[in-house]
Amino acid sequence: MNDRSRKSGQTGGSGNGNGNAAWSGRAGAEAFAAVEAATDWLLGYPFVFRALARRIRGGDVLVDYGCGPGTVADRAARVLGVRVVGVDTSPEMLELARAAGTAVAEFHLVEDGRATGLADGCADAVMCNHVIASLPDEQAVLGVFTEIRRLLRPGAPFVLLATDPACTGREYASLRIGEPGEVYGPGDELTVRLQRTDGTWQEVRNHAWPPGIYPELLESAGFREVAQHHPTVEEAQSLADPALLRARHWTAERERPPLVVTTALAV
Repeated sequence: MNDRSRKSGQTGGSGNGNGNAAWSGRAGAEAFAAVEAATDWLLGYPFVFRALARRIRGGDVLVDYGCGPGTVADRAARVLGVRVVGVDTSPEMLELARAAGTAVAEFHLVEDGRATGLADGCADAVMCNHVIASLPDEQAVLGVFTEIRRLLRPGAPFVLLATDPACTGREYASLRIGEPGEVYGPGDELTVRLQRTDGTWQEVRNHAWPPGIYPELLESAGFREVAQHHPTVEEAQSLADPALLRARHWTAERERPPLVVTTALAV
């Protein structure tokens, strides 16, 4: 961790499986559930589902690590035809998810870095969406990767979705990563602006973790065959919801795609 991140301190509270103060408590959980995430539904989640579909079959167990209110986990269950298990550090997030009546099979709380009630090797796949950015240092990132490895059977896939802090300051359809003109080193705090479904914006304090740090940490946690991909709008033409594609021009997303999908296999 560099000097800048040491001075800025850690984010506190609990949230979407990631310890972000903005999502702590009942109010925070409800605020997270109101995030629109249009850019994610264009360039993120469809590509996560595609990567998973290449490796798993109907009836397999998929763990969503950092499931939040369960929206993405629900879609995964319906699209992939798998048994989805949601885990999160926030009891309030899990309460919202259970109340939503999703297709998720069950939910578990993460306590002291461990998904309670889930045995070693219980999962045929794990996905983890937008959790890593809230972690304050490399040890915390490694800890999440290590717990995810514990949950996976040998040879099972892990798919990670994250923002790329190199895309600083650009006005994407539903987010902005950091401030224009700023350069962030690994672990530096930055502010992410997220659009809500009512058109207003919420600011969240996150940490800048460039995709290039993931391969070494994943290998240290017990993964192999790490690969990374920046999905583009052109690729999304065959994956995303056609209505979503037509709804916006996606100018910034076309110029520099802000999301990266990392895949790996458990050793």
